[in-house]
Amino acid sequence: MTRQPATIAEIDAIYYRWLAAAGSAQATAQAEQQILDELTRLASEPIAGAALVPRIPAIIPQLMRTLQNENMSAAELSRQLAQDVPLVAEVYREANRPRYHSRYNASPSINNMEGAIMLLGQNGMRMLLARVAFRPIVSMQSGGLTIRTAPLIWRQSEKCALAANLVAPAMQANAFDAYLAGLMANVGLVVAFRLIDQMHAPDAFPQSDAFIAQVFAQARILSVRIAELWEFPESVTRAIGQAGADDHADPQAQALALGDRLSKLRMLVDTGRFPADDPFVMTGLSKAELQVFDKLADDEDEDDE
Repeated sequence: MTRQPATIAEIDAIYYRWLAAAGSAQATAQAEQQILDELTRLASEPIAGAALVPRIPAIIPQLMRTLQNENMSAAELSRQLAQDVPLVAEVYREANRPRYHSRYNASPSINNMEGAIMLLGQNGMRMLLARVAFRPIVSMQSGGLTIRTAPLIWRQSEKCALAANLVAPAMQANAFDAYLAGLMANVGLVVAFRLIDQMHAPDAFPQSDAFIAQVFAQARILSVRIAELWEFPESVTRAIGQAGADDHADPQAQALALGDRLSKLRMLVDTGRFPADDPFVMTGLSKAELQVFDKLADDEDEDDE
């Protein structure tokens, strides 16, 4: 019998249980419902949900506006960057990675900001600043479950963003908006794990299929609401909201949904949950999608995080 492609619900269930390192002990339906009720409340009161994750640095929206200008000036961008010392350090670090020097035959060391900006280019700067803006989300001090899961969710989000960025052009979607949506889509999931951390009993873990499906659905709504509070483009918030509705999604949402699928499968393969050639992973992926899947394994964006 020919295997059908894994559904996103099947992938989410395995991904969730792997993220949480969930044992066999199952929480009661009542305990699961209490967590879902609180997550639903946060989704309806996004200011409260947003308070559970750090806001992006104030300088980032200004820099993004500059980068949207096709005629951006490296000197102007350099002046703006100078206001944020950690961002300056990130730009230098990125520009001095070996991959740029081998690709562009650049000088072995970039030691001025305008040179770094010119080497990275407009798209490289956009994606770098977006990654830096979101990274504080994983540095929250909280319970053991959050400490374990938040860096893994961030790693998957980076892969999701890259995958969505790569598949977007073929879907007539905006590649940078797809990248932003990929980074933003799982902010609500970080909040969800904080709630689970705070509310679950130590000897029983919430992990029924119905609970997991609702966690991902409510986390997506919360991601949309927080993105709206943070004044993300409407195309980004719409893509996050529609990514779970494949039949009616616009191209931006389809790119995000595919990026989410590929990135979760990549995480499960890279951490040994499945072999790379397992039918659960491979079935239904086109040649182009498999190429993106392979690219995620070689993604250098995670280095030195």
